[in-house]
Order: sequence, then structure tokens, then C-alpha cells
Amino acid sequence: MHISEMFRLVRGTGHILDVLDVLHRELVALRIHDGAFSAMDLTARHPRTGELLSTVKFMVQTLAAAGELQRDLQRELTYDGLRATEAKGSKGGRRPAVAADQTGVVRTAYLEGCSIAALARDHGVSRGAIRTAVADLLPNHTDVEEDIPAPELLVTLDTPGKVADFLRSADLEPAERAALDEGATVRRGQGYTLRVTAIPAVHRQLLDRCQPLDGGQGVPAVPALSVQPLALRTIMVRSARAC
Repeated sequence: MHISEMFRLVRGTGHILDVLDVLHRELVALRIHDGAFSAMDLTARHPRTGELLSTVKFMVQTLAAAGELQRDLQRELTYDGLRATEAKGSKGGRRPAVAADQTGVVRTAYLEGCSIAALARDHGVSRGAIRTAVADLLPNHTDVEEDIPAPELLVTLDTPGKVADFLRSADLEPAERAALDEGATVRRGQGYTLRVTAIPAVHRQLLDRCQPLDGGQGVPAVPALSVQPLALRTIMVRSARAC
């Protein structure tokens, strides 16, 4: 295998030793044509152990560490230069083909009905450059709404069966009714649990409708459903935490 320079193949001290072991195991010869490694015999191994000679291993590790240091310094200097350029107000990347003083003319002509191909011919640029200059004026362009709230995450809660029956008999909003209708029934002995998945706002509304079952705020508890006070309190606590 021929490579121009060692660091075209490897990226670190540990990596170079692993690559040399793989090449030795696969009986692949390595020829480096340039750099410090080009004058080294990387195939020299101990006749009994089959490992790299200690002197060769030392030189490989030293040169690899020096190369890694050089790359790190280049990376740091590059980032420092980019930060300094950004601090001056400059932006990276290639300059636009349509000059800044011509952008207004191009946009005005496009709004007046001139085609992109005609504008490209008149200004001596490609059609892509014209599309970039009038990108926000194109028919398929959609403005990004910055104030759109993030969608609420769905929360799954297990509702005791008797509580679910009570909620179904109540006067619910369409979203609440849909959440109950789409819930998954989980059988538990002689009863069941309704697994409801909805946004936290719907769970809060359902939780508020369950207040009469707990007998809170001066309202007596519903006797028919008092057989599950612990389960009711559990679902109410889970709902409060999730919402």
C-alpha cells in the first residue's frame, strides 16, 4: 500500500500503532513517499515476539505526537482567526456572485416580471446566483416564524377503570373525549386501567373533573367510587407531576 504521507492514513498516536498491527497481520506492506516516516522501516519487528522493535515504536510515537501537536496548533490558530474575523463583522464563505449594489436592481426587475434566465444573462452570472439574490421572493419560499411555540410533549398516564367510567359519563371537551376514546385498556384482575396519552393540558382538565371523586373543596366524595381512593389519589398525583 502506497500513501503520500503518514498522516493521510492515521490521526493519532494510538491509531498509528493499531494500523501498523493490522497491516502486519494482513501481510500488507506499507510504503510512505513523503514526510518523516518515509525514511523509517515500519516493518522491523522482534523475531520472537512479533512486536515492533522498541526503537521503532519510540520513533513512531514521538513523530506521531509531534504531528498531532502540529494539527492541534493549526486548528487553534484557525479558530482564533475565524473569531477575529467575526468580531470585525466579516462573514466566512464565498462572496455572492451578484454584487451588493446590484442586488436591489435584480430584485426590482424580478418583481416587475423579468425571468431568472434573463436576469442571469443580463448580469453575467448563473441562474443559481439570481435565485440566491431573490430567494425570499420565490413562490415556494416560506418565512420562518420565530414566535411559533414548541409543540407540547405527549404524556401517558394510567387511569383507574372506575375513574375512566366516571369521566366518560361527564360532559367533556372534544379533546378530552378523544383522549379517553383512544386510550388503551389494560386488564387488571376483575377491573381494568385506561392508559391515556395526551398533552399535559388535557390531563389537567381531566384531573380537574376528578375533584368530586376525592371529596375536596367541601364536595362530598362519590360513594360508588370510594372503593378506589388510593388508586384515585395515585392517578391525581401522577397527573400533577406530569403536568
